[in-house]
Amino acid sequence: MAQTDLIRRHFTREQVLPVLVFAAVMVGLAATIWLSLSSLAADYADYASAADLLDRLEGRKPAGESATHASGMSGSPFLEGPDINVAGAALQQRVVAAVEAAEGNVLSSQIDLQGSESRPGYVSLSASCDIGESALQELLYDLESGMPFLFIDQLVVQAHQGETVTAADTAPKRMRLQIDISGQWQAGK
Repeated sequence: MAQTDLIRRHFTREQVLPVLVFAAVMVGLAATIWLSLSSLAADYADYASAADLLDRLEGRKPAGESATHASGMSGSPFLEGPDINVAGAALQQRVVAAVEAAEGNVLSSQIDLQGSESRPGYVSLSASCDIGESALQELLYDLESGMPFLFIDQLVVQAHQGETVTAADTAPKRMRLQIDISGQWQAGK
């Protein structure tokens, strides 16, 4: 009997308020711990991202290892090189890397080092590529959003001649792409 009186005494109306306060404090502590841990995880992610960027900027880690392919926003907005020939080669290397990242093939390319008369200081590249239909948007985004700033002057897209589409055909469609791209080179940089 004494044991049941003890239990009744703990769960009477006078004892309910302290139990509710205790439960509220415990929920508050759990929420505070959860928020602190999530903030700590976000801070660590920022730290890891900054350390990765620093490694790439200092040359300890190749830029190809990053998840952003060649479209990262670090670097110069201009084509780099001591002369215009090196800048043209850098433009060609950048375009080939972007096409290969989109699982395409560069069939041919031609560099125009003089640029058009209306755009002095620009290096132009004309390339013919073979690329998958679904990768075109990824390629264009990669070229236009990354560094150095590149400008798509002309884009011609054609389906391969002689391809027939059947209902059972599940292979990804390939297409021929003719693209003219230009970038600015600054002498003496």
